[in-house]
Amino acid sequence: MRSRVSTRVFVIAALIVCLVCAGVLSYYASSSPDGLNRVAIDKGIDHTEKDTATADSPLAGYAAKGVDNERVSGATAGVAGVAVVLLLAGGLGYALRRRSDPAAE
Repeated sequence: MRSRVSTRVFVIAALIVCLVCAGVLSYYASSSPDGLNRVAIDKGIDHTEKDTATADSPLAGYAAKGVDNERVSGATAGVAGVAVVLLLAGGLGYALRRRSDPAAE
């Protein structure tokens, strides 16, 4: 008979995996341009690129401003990104959850 993993254990394990991926493994990601950046370079239109309104934000460019070490800066930005996404998703899930009808109980 297989034992079931509790929701709490699953959530904690998933959180640890997300944080390790964002904080450690992201450093080893390719720095070569891909997607739209690659197409812009191939088509010769990359020189028309402009900064966005958020270019001066604290986590712009997958790095944390004010952190001199490149590895720590990227890890900080990754962990902060995971935290923001989890907070937004958790808040949305909490706000949209099904509520039991007290009259039906």
